Amino acid sequence: MKDADHTKKPEDRRDDEGFTLVELMVVIAILGLLTTFVVLNVLPAQGVAEREKARADIAVLEQALQMYRVDNRSFPSTQEGLAALQSPPASLSRPERYRAGGYVQRLPDDPWGNPYLYQFPGERGQLDIFSYGADGVPGGEEDNADIGNWQN
Repeated sequence: MKDADHTKKPEDRRDDEGFTLVELMVVIAILGLLTTFVVLNVLPAQGVAEREKARADIAVLEQALQMYRVDNRSFPSTQEGLAALQSPPASLSRPERYRAGGYVQRLPDDPWGNPYLYQFPGERGQLDIFSYGADGVPGGEEDNADIGNWQN
């Protein structure tokens, strides 16, 4: 029994090989639709994830500052900043109270690559820890909105 392809003439077999232009265009259209679907559904989730990461970082920094206050009887000044969580500031009246190893291993940057900002006393609470968002300037909406420990 012979294979059906072997009984065809060589010029007839060429028609069975490869893809037609229509088939290629259908595949390209399907890939375009899938890409559009992914872009529309995944990219907005990235903005939400960045804002949630900023909120989580701020909560960790706030807890570390509370531990600092318990040990040293006061929060670091605005000038001492969040760096006081890694190494004791020179202005400490009782440096022996400072926790060995500090209060955080490293100071994180916000999801947009900027350092978190700190102010004591705060304008919105006892102390303010915040990020200016994706645009790095005060104010804004959505991804550009300020994120701080005054938000729930």
